[in-house]
Amino acid sequence: MSTAVSAPAEEAGRKPSGLRERIGKLRGQTVHRWRRSLQFRTVVATITLAAMALVGVGAFLSSQIAGALYQERLRTLSAESSEGLSDVREIFNSTAANDSESTVRLVKDTLRILEKTGAEAPRQYLLTPLPGDENKNYYMSPYSSDTGLAPDGIQLKSSQIPGRLTEAVQTGDNHYWSPMFLSNGNREVPALAFGTKVTLPPERTEYALYLIYDLGSLQDTLNEIHGVLWIGGAVLLVVIGTIAWFVTRAVVGPVSHAANVSEKLAAGHLEERMDVKGEDEVARLGASFNHMAASLQEQITQLAQLSKMQQRFVSDVSHELRTPLTTVRMAAEVLHDARRDFDPVNRRSAELLYNQVERFQALLADLLEISRFDAGAAVLEAETADLCGVVRNAIEGAQPLADNIGAELHIVSSASTCLAEMDPRRIDRIVRNLILNALEHSEGNPVDVTIASDDEAVAVTVRDYGIGMTALEASRVFDRFWRADPARARTTGGSGLGLSIATEDARLHGGWLQAWGSPGGGSCFRLTLPRKQGTVLTQSPIPLLPGTSRDSALTSAEDTNVR
Repeated sequence: MSTAVSAPAEEAGRKPSGLRERIGKLRGQTVHRWRRSLQFRTVVATITLAAMALVGVGAFLSSQIAGALYQERLRTLSAESSEGLSDVREIFNSTAANDSESTVRLVKDTLRILEKTGAEAPRQYLLTPLPGDENKNYYMSPYSSDTGLAPDGIQLKSSQIPGRLTEAVQTGDNHYWSPMFLSNGNREVPALAFGTKVTLPPERTEYALYLIYDLGSLQDTLNEIHGVLWIGGAVLLVVIGTIAWFVTRAVVGPVSHAANVSEKLAAGHLEERMDVKGEDEVARLGASFNHMAASLQEQITQLAQLSKMQQRFVSDVSHELRTPLTTVRMAAEVLHDARRDFDPVNRRSAELLYNQVERFQALLADLLEISRFDAGAAVLEAETADLCGVVRNAIEGAQPLADNIGAELHIVSSASTCLAEMDPRRIDRIVRNLILNALEHSEGNPVDVTIASDDEAVAVTVRDYGIGMTALEASRVFDRFWRADPARARTTGGSGLGLSIATEDARLHGGWLQAWGSPGGGSCFRLTLPRKQGTVLTQSPIPLLPGTSRDSALTSAEDTNVR
């Protein structure tokens, strides 16, 4: 039994929450459409302004119509009541009745002439003594029409007469009028009351005589007019909204179509064009847009062809140079091995020839690797590997250079293993390149290599304390053949493509390669890789900026990200 009772209660408790959710969802959709749709904003603004205008005009017309009908009805009823009250007043003044019976008969016979339906509205009368001397002998008690103003009848009483009208009749000798309301159940009916003072025997006792006109028919007419105004306004709003929708659609439709076509063009669909109809301004805009799109397509196609030709040229030249370079390299090795038998000048020439051929061999290998990336032929051979082991191998390979320049390599890691899906050959190439660059620019200072991981990613940073670089240099350090000092000849360092290849390797893994530097404060490079291929990185386990938290580092390094 308890379950049967609690289930409806629980359901009832959920209903308001569901209603609030629906209202919130509807509000969100409306706000979203208001922000994204010019046509929606235009139609809503037009309907709102039109509604405000119609309300203002409707209120003005209603006030003017009601005022005109009321004044016209007031003039008609005032003339009619004045005539009737004057006739009754003259009859009462000229009567010869002097006893109660004849006075009552005279009053009833005379007031019957006031029972007729008025020219503009049904009327009712009321004869009541005026407050005065309590010792006076009143033959007539308060006397009114037998039927009321409403269908179910309202017995008129002196207390219903407005006080200011009663006071005016009592103190004056003219005809007076005042607006009033008559109650008919739960409804109050507007009315007009006209009154004057009359005298009856004995002793010419003063009475108040009132004529009350029912204005319910006038109020019904005004209600009908208001209903017609409301219906007409609603229909007019619908018409205005429909017109605004069609007009804005005719203007906004081509603009929206142009936006969709431009988005498709930006996505690479260069053959997309606008539909041009007619010869108006919108048609000319569409024709101009199509001409611009055709021109952009032609230029982009030419650039793409030039890029392909350039890539093919680099690839072909690199491949064609391998055979003669191998021959030259073999000859250089022979001369280099026999340099001890040469005189000092020829010995130095043999060493320079060997070193430059080795440098040329490295440059050619990098060019071939770049051409593979440009051609989209680079393949990721991912396997589960330990980033810590890859970093240690890279450090061992760079240790002779560190010993030669007197710099120390430090590994900082809170874990012994950092497993991730990666291509160990490419990651080793990235880390080795970063470490060699750091040693080259460290000026003999220590180089720190930090490794860390979390549930989604693994990362390694290479931090040196050498000459450093500016924010602009950090943003361009991954460009091909770029150097911070353009005047410096390429006699040291690699081919100028190492960091570009490292960037492509990181992007092939779905990872990040980022740089930070400070003039005189060293530089820091961070490689972040997803633990599993296909995972979209959102953060890195290691901050890029020294001395900052991970979140703030991510925010500050947005300008130097290469993803």
